[in-house]
Amino acid sequence: MTIREATEADWPRVWALFQSVAVAGDAFAYDESTTEAVARKLWFDLPAQCWICEVAGRFAGTYYVRPNQPGRGDHVANAGYIVTPEFRGRGFAVVMCEHSLVTAKRFGFTAMQFNFVVSVNTKAVRVWEKCGFVTVGRLPSAFRHAELGFVDALVMFRVL
Repeated sequence: MTIREATEADWPRVWALFQSVAVAGDAFAYDESTTEAVARKLWFDLPAQCWICEVAGRFAGTYYVRPNQPGRGDHVANAGYIVTPEFRGRGFAVVMCEHSLVTAKRFGFTAMQFNFVVSVNTKAVRVWEKCGFVTVGRLPSAFRHAELGFVDALVMFRVL
């Protein structure tokens, strides 16, 4: 497995993967109406730093690191991760998260915060806990799950 900085040529694959997760309606606050411009601003364009995970040259996933907030909150990172369907369940999210923590620290961030982790996405919650994140807040019925209706979202945090 290789994790490398994204290049412009990677954007179409990142966008297609982003769209598939947004349409699924079970993990991202972004939905099927999210435009390519909005997704690109979140995931790919500065101040975000986008990374690509590959296995034997095949696209396996992506993540970004960016400031969670501007100005006085810009010392705390935020990140997002997507693993392609064929590579899910193999530990790639853990590897990308660990890589992102090192990357964030190298960029000068002192902590990382996930603002909106879907509580019923138990695989993701377990991954983030394995990577040292703790739940610091619960937002009741904040996420409109495509199949389950309103479910809680978690705020998760970790000092770097």
